[in-house]
Amino acid sequence: MIDKIDKRDRAEQFRVRLKRAIERSQSTQSSLARAAGVDRSTISQLLVDDGARLPNAHLVGACASALGVSSDWLLGLSDRPESAADLVAMSLSVTKAPRTLVDEQIFAWHREAEGYKIRYVPATLPDMLKTRDMLEWEYTPHLGRTAEQAINAAQDRLTWMQASRSDFEMALPLHELTSFASGTGYYAGLPEAVRSAQIAHWIHMAKALYPRLRIYAFDARRVYSAPITLFGPLLAVIYIGQNYITFRDTERIQAFTAHFDALVREAEVSARDLSTHLERLMAGAGTPPAPGTDQ
Repeated sequence: MIDKIDKRDRAEQFRVRLKRAIERSQSTQSSLARAAGVDRSTISQLLVDDGARLPNAHLVGACASALGVSSDWLLGLSDRPESAADLVAMSLSVTKAPRTLVDEQIFAWHREAEGYKIRYVPATLPDMLKTRDMLEWEYTPHLGRTAEQAINAAQDRLTWMQASRSDFEMALPLHELTSFASGTGYYAGLPEAVRSAQIAHWIHMAKALYPRLRIYAFDARRVYSAPITLFGPLLAVIYIGQNYITFRDTERIQAFTAHFDALVREAEVSARDLSTHLERLMAGAGTPPAPGTDQ
């Protein structure tokens, strides 16, 4: 919220910001005058006049458009110099999502958000917790002969993420774990030995990395979530298959964060109980007791 200020102070702020915008755009008074359709003396007067008068809206708009800033910013009504169109373009973008473990964009977002909490709802099960055999089964059909190199590179980067200063929270649907344990649905054809080793690896990682890594499981019959990653307060990314839809505006990031927090509150299996739930899955071939029931 912009505080109310005296007319003379606002006029002075306009002059300061106009000069700053001219310098940043590497423009001149003459070129700005031509772009705004006024005499050079008019621009010069705007910069040196120490009175309380502000130029008319048409001239302010023309100057803002020529310099690539917003009229509101020039007038002290906004703290953001970007135009409305630029703010929209910055706040939402679409990025390619290659079917590969060597995803430079994802890794770049993790590095950008290092030190912040990263919240994650994976599309299937989290890659950073998968065994090598699991990764090979899942990605070799897509990566072909490059699978070995891709998996080695991915493991190096996942190791980096695990050693970073970020905390991780993950939320995933219960049926995904059950389907994996029983080798059904997406995981049909995955050898039982690979599934057993993978569950054992999850149990080990969940215990070893807790509380820096917290994994919750929710009942998708009660709550739903699309695949989404929240990189602290900086970025929200929704995965839609061929692309990522990214948001950088505070309002949307806060809304998605509230959504993730709701998944955690509604979780049937808490981060503390995940290892026990996985052990039940391993022993019961995908038919564990309902959370909270007597054994």
